[in-house]
Amino acid sequence: MTKEISTLRNEIEREYNQPTRKAASVFTMFLTMLDNGTIRTVENIDGAWSVNTWVKKGILLGFRLGTLKTIPGSKPFAYFDKHTFPIKKITMSDNIRVVPGGTSIRKGAYIAPSVIIMPPAFINVGAYVGRNTLVDSNALVGSCAYVGERVHLSAAVQLGGVLEPVGSMPVIIENDVMIGGNCGIFEGTIVKRRAVLGSGVILNASTPVYDLVNNTIIGKDHQGSLVIPENAVVVAGSRSIRSSFAQEHGLGVYTPLIVKYRDERTDAKTALEESLR
Repeated sequence: MTKEISTLRNEIEREYNQPTRKAASVFTMFLTMLDNGTIRTVENIDGAWSVNTWVKKGILLGFRLGTLKTIPGSKPFAYFDKHTFPIKKITMSDNIRVVPGGTSIRKGAYIAPSVIIMPPAFINVGAYVGRNTLVDSNALVGSCAYVGERVHLSAAVQLGGVLEPVGSMPVIIENDVMIGGNCGIFEGTIVKRRAVLGSGVILNASTPVYDLVNNTIIGKDHQGSLVIPENAVVVAGSRSIRSSFAQEHGLGVYTPLIVKYRDERTDAKTALEESLR
């Protein structure tokens, strides 16, 4: 951690606990560094993800300081939000493709060069989107969610956001993950590198994943996160309920299933098209 970031961290902690007249200027500096990717809500240390709680506190401080105002530049439509979180400004020098059609990105979300965003999409404050990632139509990247490099978020993918409690792990999608259409990933789920999620898969900390390859059941870890292993191929499945009432009516419950781990055929089907980038 640099001296500048360490100083900012101390100031955010102080202003979060007891705001002073410096709070607005401290928050402005904080939001700029969050917006350009200098600071993040999560970081990977020796292969393990941890939450930067002070960064979440900085975002929450912005909501406390904000007042409801009309968002500049929103005409012909009118939008109203806390003035501390304006629309993110993107220029040609950022090398980000934002296709016309209604996408909205809050300032404080980092978007790396060569990212493609299809309309309409919404990327919330504190989110981080890595290089060569595609955010497809009707996708949501929630507050503080982390998306790595060369990730494909297909149409209508929902990555849940989390600001509080401040210690809660956000959704994390590691590098080279392929996520099919209409998937929902919530409650601090971590999808490890090169995993593939088939269309319609829902992942959260409350729903165990059945690994049919290794004959194991994956539940939430000690941090409360569901962790999908590297290279896992996950599809939407179901399992029967054993109660007499459920059996009488043929009832079952949704269950994500790991049906295989990536191989050459999977790689061929999920290969990114470089010409798009």
